[in-house]
Amino acid sequence: MGTGHSAMGWRSGVIVLLAALAVAWLVGAEFRAKHQPDDIYPGPGVTEVRRLSDYFPALTGSPGDTDVFILEGDAPGATVLVLGGVHPDEFAGFMAALLLVERAQVEQGRLIVIPQSNASGFTHNLAGEGHPTHIEIETAGGVRRFRYGARATNPVHQWPDPDVYVQASGQQLSGSETRNLNRAFPGRPDGTLTEQVAYAIVQIIEQENVAMAFDLHEASPEYPVINTIVAHPRMMELAVMVVMDLEMQGIPIGLEQSPEALRGLSHREWGDHTETLAALFESANPAQGRLRGRTNVELVLEGKDAQYERAARLGRLYVPFGPEGHPLESRVGRHLSTLRSFFEMYSLFHPFEGIVVTGVPGYYELMENGVAAYLQPPR
Repeated sequence: MGTGHSAMGWRSGVIVLLAALAVAWLVGAEFRAKHQPDDIYPGPGVTEVRRLSDYFPALTGSPGDTDVFILEGDAPGATVLVLGGVHPDEFAGFMAALLLVERAQVEQGRLIVIPQSNASGFTHNLAGEGHPTHIEIETAGGVRRFRYGARATNPVHQWPDPDVYVQASGQQLSGSETRNLNRAFPGRPDGTLTEQVAYAIVQIIEQENVAMAFDLHEASPEYPVINTIVAHPRMMELAVMVVMDLEMQGIPIGLEQSPEALRGLSHREWGDHTETLAALFESANPAQGRLRGRTNVELVLEGKDAQYERAARLGRLYVPFGPEGHPLESRVGRHLSTLRSFFEMYSLFHPFEGIVVTGVPGYYELMENGVAAYLQPPR
């Protein structure tokens, strides 16, 4: 009898070991997939592809290095910088920047686009939030698959977090904010990985004489600053013109001035430390919020959530929220229409130093045709 029990125990142990190995293999495969770069297909408007390390060589070979796409027109004009992926779980910001790379044509001036500004943040996600690891979008030519990242730099690449983060402008923040790229500006050349990425982005603004710089974000529907432009004080006059232009297009949008008391923010520090005109855009994404129901790929793409509909009826949100939700095409469309308006308003006041960009879908084109219609097919 003892021998039989021993054999059964041995077999049970082997079964448990094999199950553990299978789980480890599956998890390991998912982990490795997060470190595989997303396919980005530069469109015909892209004239050069650089790396962030070209502006700050200390990033060479680091997980913070990332592609910088340059689209230059035949006519001289203003240089404009657009960032997506400063927070890699804010998918519409990344996707709007991606569409610029794959679709935009510049006739006057230069457009510099960084779709994955916090490259490290795309290598992990917030599993505790139930976030998906990847988002798949079906195009006419096949499926495009993109990583769904986390808000902050991967702790594998930057650890440990301090108890208190004293960022470059001297403000004290929670220690976890040390990996938040949008609290790290203007950055430090000898700082953490996140601060070095921030420093490199500021080097682009200075070295390329960037006239306007934009940071594309998303936020929860219960966040007060939502469907809003947040502009540095020197950008406010132009931003007012853009708000009026968008309102006339039937795209209501708010306007806030960069808070002077909260430091490290892109729009605040870019405007304070360089000559650029800076602004940040926020669109309404229920996947970012605390009131949401199930978190999955459909929530990110379709933006529909019964819990948010209920919250809207109770008056708890800062944006309308009906059965149509806030789908990806509406959020990307808001970002791109707002950028197009800034380009047009700036060129109106600086006709010989303007920025003229074509080929970029706006809000109504995206709402009619969807994001997939404007993505390059997979190769």
